[in-house]
Amino acid sequence: MSKVSYYTAEGLKKLRDEIEYLKGIERPKASQAIADARDKGDLSENAEYDAAKEAQGLLELKIAKMEEVLANARLIDESQLDTSKVLVLSTVRIKNQTNGMEIKYKLVAESEADLKAGKISVTSPIGKGLLGKSVGEIAEISVPNGTLKFEILEITRD
Repeated sequence: MSKVSYYTAEGLKKLRDEIEYLKGIERPKASQAIADARDKGDLSENAEYDAAKEAQGLLELKIAKMEEVLANARLIDESQLDTSKVLVLSTVRIKNQTNGMEIKYKLVAESEADLKAGKISVTSPIGKGLLGKSVGEIAEISVPNGTLKFEILEITRD
């Protein structure tokens, strides 16, 4: 049984675009590489042919896995989400209780996480620790080097 994944409209479009790229660009390239290698003669001693066939197999496996993810993808309706608690797609401003530093994160699906863009996964330790919390609450989050305490300052939707 496959796992359901939740996506924003942007994340779902990115997934579809990548599948289309693999099917439309990479698949024909792999077929051409096999044809080129086949034209070089004896297939029993042709390492280039074997490599091209293996690359094609890996590409087809990647496409199949991505199509399975797409088949089990669900679009998140942001207008229906509650802003009183931290949920997926919440933008949360938090304050580290140890050093007083304020940070702003958007909680997203694992496949859309990008720390440089301020997007953290809801399955990460910090993401899990923030889920369900309200403004003013303290989230105690266990991380590999101890426990972090964050105060929830603000919850918004973009």
